[in-house]
Amino acid sequence: MITHIVFFKLKERTEAVVAETVQVLKNMEGKIPQLRYIEVGADVLHTERSYDIALVTKFDSLEDLDAYQVHPVHQEVIKYMSTVRESSVAVDYES
Repeated sequence: MITHIVFFKLKERTEAVVAETVQVLKNMEGKIPQLRYIEVGADVLHTERSYDIALVTKFDSLEDLDAYQVHPVHQEVIKYMSTVRESSVAVDYES
């Protein structure tokens, strides 16, 4: 199992933008066959070191993660995220 975690810091951190972005990410559920699990959460602490949104996804293999990366639904999410994201960091690991 491959776990892919991404933290996003948004350009505009209003409640509306955060909520819309969380929904855009959640909308991938059920639309990408390789995506076995998805969890999206908005930060509740809002500290100096906090990121605004966390995305946790799981895949059966690295090949499935690669297929997810190029899937048209994910590509649309990437386009949206490029308009609202200030920065992001990711970790991918096998369990």
